[in-house]
Amino acid sequence: MPHQMTHTSPSFDHDLKETTTLFLQMGAQVGEQVAHAMRALIDSDSTLAEQVIEYDSHINQMEVQIDEHILLLLARRQPAARDLRYVMAMSKGVVDIERIGDEATKIAHMAKQIAADNHNNTYCHHEVQHLSNQVRLMLHNALLAFEKLHANEAFEVMRDDGSVDFEYQSAVRALMTYVMSDARQVTQVMNLMWVLRALERIGDHARNIAELVIYISSGTDVRHSDFHTVKQAVDASKDN
Repeated sequence: MPHQMTHTSPSFDHDLKETTTLFLQMGAQVGEQVAHAMRALIDSDSTLAEQVIEYDSHINQMEVQIDEHILLLLARRQPAARDLRYVMAMSKGVVDIERIGDEATKIAHMAKQIAADNHNNTYCHHEVQHLSNQVRLMLHNALLAFEKLHANEAFEVMRDDGSVDFEYQSAVRALMTYVMSDARQVTQVMNLMWVLRALERIGDHARNIAELVIYISSGTDVRHSDFHTVKQAVDASKDN
């Protein structure tokens, strides 16, 4: 059961817990998909890449299942106030999770292409793997903040997104420098650019999930807000 989310109706608690469990499971599974896609890229493993691509249909099915649970919660329970914010946040968050799965699939497609080209891509390992580690940690922490409804932890995830953006730009510059020194690697570098872009978007989706935690806790929509405004919402959530 989500932290500080208990109700007089045991059946409502059960339905909410079941939906939350599915939501968090889907989040964990797309995190694994990103990890597998990156492993396929680094190891030039076409078989693993294909498994990631095929598993995307399962992620999509989970999204549909969670949507059905959310509709039933709204219809049967007619939640209000914080409960309504919580259910609506899951409805928005599941879209971000599904899109992270889409980005993992894109990385897997790039991994297959790079493996088919049979080029040595060890020069990219550090930059791409480092960014992958960062965004996967962001996703993990965003889901943990959602599970616990910890606005402070969600705020830290939002702050981490700035670091991811910086690392993304740095990695792009490194690849551009490489291709200028060896024009034969243009195709390879372009594929890796798409991988970096996919990772950067994963970070954006993780930030979106973190913003939803703050919305649940404070009642304030912090999308497109500066950090001062977000911090005010986080501080206000302690009183709710």
